[in-house]
Amino acid sequence: MAPVRRRKRACAGPAVPGEAASEAATTRMSLYLRALARCEADGISVVSSDGLASAAGCKSALVRKDLAHFGQFGVRGVGYEVRVLRTRIRRIFGLERDLPVVIVGAGHLGMALAGYLGFNSRGFRTIALFDVDSRKISRTSRTGIPVRAMRELSGVARKEKVALAILAVPIEAAQKSLDQLAAAGIRAVLNFAPIRLKARRGVHVRSVDLRVHLEGLAYHVARSATKRPRR
Repeated sequence: MAPVRRRKRACAGPAVPGEAASEAATTRMSLYLRALARCEADGISVVSSDGLASAAGCKSALVRKDLAHFGQFGVRGVGYEVRVLRTRIRRIFGLERDLPVVIVGAGHLGMALAGYLGFNSRGFRTIALFDVDSRKISRTSRTGIPVRAMRELSGVARKEKVALAILAVPIEAAQKSLDQLAAAGIRAVLNFAPIRLKARRGVHVRSVDLRVHLEGLAYHVARSATKRPRR
């Protein structure tokens, strides 16, 4: 009787290779992670590269290329085990445990972000907001996150080993706040101030300018309006 051949599962390589992935690739990896979470919630155990590509709005070849950057996953002709791949991507992002996050700026935007569950679940935990306005100190967000004085930032960041921060301050305070975050040892910042910031070496800044996105959408609205047939 011929021996039964067992299908070999692809071996996963190192979590993060020497060459960093591009910003576009890490964005897509995040989308894959969301898709895998939905699959797991729906009881789906195996997903194809086509399925992940559909969720991320790209081609399946790009999915395979992105994943290959971090190692080998899945079985050719079968797909990816949802639970295994989700665990591996979380490991690549360093999300095996909740990462502490601080928010600088306790205005309307900062408070709204503090209450947003997307920053307080699935690997992230907002521990404090910081502000220079004495009238805001000791307040709490609607989710119970305290507002602390900016002078306490360094001590809290080092004690809690904070590496991620969200910058939600006015334009005129953005660069100084970024410098303070860098001095406190924080290495990655999500910036909502509509200004280009200069980061010191070793600090990664990703900016989100909501007005730019709105203006882009306004262009499409205006363009579609000019195409309407005249009555």
